[in-house]
Amino acid sequence: MADLTPVQSFYKDKTVFITGASGFMGKVLIEKLLYSCSELKEVIILMRPKKGKVPETRLEEMFRLPIFQRIKEEKPHVLKKLTIVQGDVTFDSLGLSGETLNRIVEETAIVFHMAATLRLEGSLKDAIQMNTTGTKRVLDIAKKMKKLVALIHLSTAFCNCDQEVMYEKVYDFPHRPEDLIRCAEWMDVKTLETISPEILKPHPNTYTYSKRLAEILVRDHYPQLPVVITRPSIVAPSAFEPVPGWVDNLNGPTGLILGAAKGVIRSMLIDVTLKSEVIPVDYAINGLIIIAYETAMREEKAAEVPVYNITIPERKKLPWNTIIETGKKIAYQYPCEIGIWYPNGCVTTSKFLHMFNVILFQWLPAYFIDFILLCIRQKRFMIRVQKRIALGLTLLQFFTMHSWDFKSENYERLFKNLGPKDRKIFSMDMDAADDKEYLKRAILGGRLYIMKEPLSTLPRARLQLRIFYIIDLLVKIFIGTILVYLVSSKLTWFN
Repeated sequence: MADLTPVQSFYKDKTVFITGASGFMGKVLIEKLLYSCSELKEVIILMRPKKGKVPETRLEEMFRLPIFQRIKEEKPHVLKKLTIVQGDVTFDSLGLSGETLNRIVEETAIVFHMAATLRLEGSLKDAIQMNTTGTKRVLDIAKKMKKLVALIHLSTAFCNCDQEVMYEKVYDFPHRPEDLIRCAEWMDVKTLETISPEILKPHPNTYTYSKRLAEILVRDHYPQLPVVITRPSIVAPSAFEPVPGWVDNLNGPTGLILGAAKGVIRSMLIDVTLKSEVIPVDYAINGLIIIAYETAMREEKAAEVPVYNITIPERKKLPWNTIIETGKKIAYQYPCEIGIWYPNGCVTTSKFLHMFNVILFQWLPAYFIDFILLCIRQKRFMIRVQKRIALGLTLLQFFTMHSWDFKSENYERLFKNLGPKDRKIFSMDMDAADDKEYLKRAILGGRLYIMKEPLSTLPRARLQLRIFYIIDLLVKIFIGTILVYLVSSKLTWFN
């Protein structure tokens, strides 16, 4: 066995408990812990049944993902260190009992609480029950853990959106989480939804609001518990690990770029002069692993609960304009197949122009396509897709039309304090990633892992792109001709 680094030595023989392990970040955390901290004793993950599949089936499907390939090839034995327990953060005691609960309480040394509903459009009741009450339940169990040295709570960098500058601290808030938890328990969904707009102010959605309340709960358990609050910004596809470009959802810029590449999204409300706030998932996960290490190894407790804004350095933040223009070039070079139109959407800060483009180039074609499908007795889907896109873009524009100023001194200090070997294994050096190359990996990753379109489909996709270009050009000429005719007819009538 090779000599262990300080971080690897810390994780040796320790039991890690993870909630939200089936999520995007959760999967990458599991893989990284098993691969780079292989001497740990056990990783216990909490997982609930979903879509008729029991947790064991879901775990088997997860192991078949490409991100676990290097473990299967190099360290297949470590997969035996992963234990799954059926439970849910929306249940008392996380749905655990008996021997299972006792083992978790007796053995767990490190907790990563990552379970959350990420639905920006979700109901306030669901968000409170999952994100706020769920956090309370994890804290209640953590109080009983005899070996606990670090509890890492995953929040979001955007939960304090009313602040001009967001420092690494918990901000006071007039709403008490306990009061909202009680409201979510006894108040029916309809009543709660009626008063939600007033409750949420100044938050744009239930996600950031419920996460802010959860932070206050965590703060109030410090220093009795070794808790830490971590706030990633928009988590994007991986830069290097476990495979370049890995992504499994359409959240954030990935969804925008792929939607535009498919010709489904024809207009976006974005201030292109502002800088994006995205961080590759592998850098964020390495940060979480190091934060747990530093929390446990800290000799003196801080006066206030430690907070880490997991964001990229200012020098690496790209303007939205650069991302969009570079993304377009890459998308044309590596087009998606089976799109619905030529990918040449509009980016604007004008709400009027955005709405005009959406109606003309998204809603009207969607109704037309569904009408054709109805005529040929096929299942209609375009209106449903456009409704989801419209909701998603409405929620995302809050983040793409505002500037953000995150201070991340605590997070940036982590990497500086590591030794050479740990710096290499748990890299957080974002200067190592070339911006253009990263965007290429992210787009190709979305194409491969989400759209299930391997590079072997590129010749067909490029042919389709040329066909769509010709159709798009002919339609524009046709519409332009009609407009010129109508204008000239009006002028002739007035004369």
